[in-house]
Amino acid sequence: MRNNTMPVLTIEKETPVASHIPVMSADETELLELEKKYCSFGDTVHYLEQPKIFERCEGSFMFDKDEVPYLDLQMWYSAVNLGYANQRINDAIKKQMDKLPQVASQYLHREKIELAVMMAQHMEKKFGTKGRIHFNVGGAQAVEDSLKLVRNYSNGKSLMFAFEGGYHGRTLGASSITSSYRYRRRYGHFGDRAQFIEFPYLFRGPKGMTKEEYGHECVKKFARLFETEYYGVWDPKAGKCEYAAFYIEPLQGTGGYVIPPMNYFSELKKVLDKYGVLMVVDEIQMGFYRTGKLFSIEHFNVKPDVLVFGKALTNGMNPLSGVWAKEDMINPTIFPPGSTHSTFASNPIGTAAGLETMRIFNEGNFEEMVMAKGKYFLEGLQDLQKRHKVIGDVDGLGLALRAEICGEDGFTPDKALLDRMCDEAMKGDLDYKGKKYGLVLDVGGYYKNVITFAPSLMISYEEIDMGLNLIDQLIRRCKQ
Repeated sequence: MRNNTMPVLTIEKETPVASHIPVMSADETELLELEKKYCSFGDTVHYLEQPKIFERCEGSFMFDKDEVPYLDLQMWYSAVNLGYANQRINDAIKKQMDKLPQVASQYLHREKIELAVMMAQHMEKKFGTKGRIHFNVGGAQAVEDSLKLVRNYSNGKSLMFAFEGGYHGRTLGASSITSSYRYRRRYGHFGDRAQFIEFPYLFRGPKGMTKEEYGHECVKKFARLFETEYYGVWDPKAGKCEYAAFYIEPLQGTGGYVIPPMNYFSELKKVLDKYGVLMVVDEIQMGFYRTGKLFSIEHFNVKPDVLVFGKALTNGMNPLSGVWAKEDMINPTIFPPGSTHSTFASNPIGTAAGLETMRIFNEGNFEEMVMAKGKYFLEGLQDLQKRHKVIGDVDGLGLALRAEICGEDGFTPDKALLDRMCDEAMKGDLDYKGKKYGLVLDVGGYYKNVITFAPSLMISYEEIDMGLNLIDQLIRRCKQ
């Protein structure tokens, strides 16, 4: 008869257990050589010949091994809106780690429910529509979830409208509605496809129009697609559009923080509603008071059908993103349990960080504060523009600002100049009041010639002055 008793595995305490994982301490040169040898380059972008290695961060600054402070004016692509190492959010995470750091998503935890309620109630108040919140772990994953919601609601339609200059992520579905072909060139398409529509980018648009006139003309150009079946999107006999939704960024992010005319989206939404096309608003980069509103679409008097958010929800801490959709698109009858899933969606550490972030926003007058700081920063950029012909355009909404770097004619894109500025900014040898600083900038725009500013919302006026002074130094140093 077999003995079914399981053997007990014992390890003598005095017997050392061999480790096959090397533990090492290396200087920066060694680390960079190891990175070249062992790290995939597919998950990063090296803008510098020798990438910078940072050691710590605090507030608006990153610090290198020599404790040189680098003023960060992009804050991890607008993910760290409340500043690096925010004590309240860090404390909320530590508390959650001691209480309930992990739980399977088939069960519930308080923080998920409270965060969803807080966000859904804000949407209902702002947009007058009941909806629900669906969580995931990253912005692109939330976009993927929104594509499922849209396709499910539209009986499987896989064609979308999106903007020239738009960016929604690099997963297979998200890259198909992102206008840059280079993100999908090696992989082809997987289901969803987009027709890319002109975004009202006045600086590089037709001359002789006001911003509002240009916005109106862009809407008319889009509406023309529905005039006859021969423009390829509309069947007038059936009254059906082949396209399910229009994916929009209210302000273009990677496209260069382009700010549209204030009349544009309200006019566009009328066309979409007339022909049964959903509006999906991507707030991943512009959400959470970046523009002075919790969500940037609130500036434009529009009620979206779906809204996607991420990044700054947790102040760049444990990844958490999500989708808000109207009740008739996301209720359990039409979008039942298991329709889409991620093991780490609505993870308790992420939702605890998100809940604390939202509490901080609710306690202060962020709308007034961000708009005041943004006005001050924009006025400083306009002053720089007067002194430097190479700054062709500046604009801003709240603390989402742009400066377009051009040739001496103030219009021809000058990517090479901006590249030199970014290289110099990372040397950490700029002078401000007798102390050495570096400057962290982000590059965007259709021609990669735009500085896109997304400083901490907690940035001080002194730090704004410092940033403007350092940019002035960079331009003077780098102009040929």
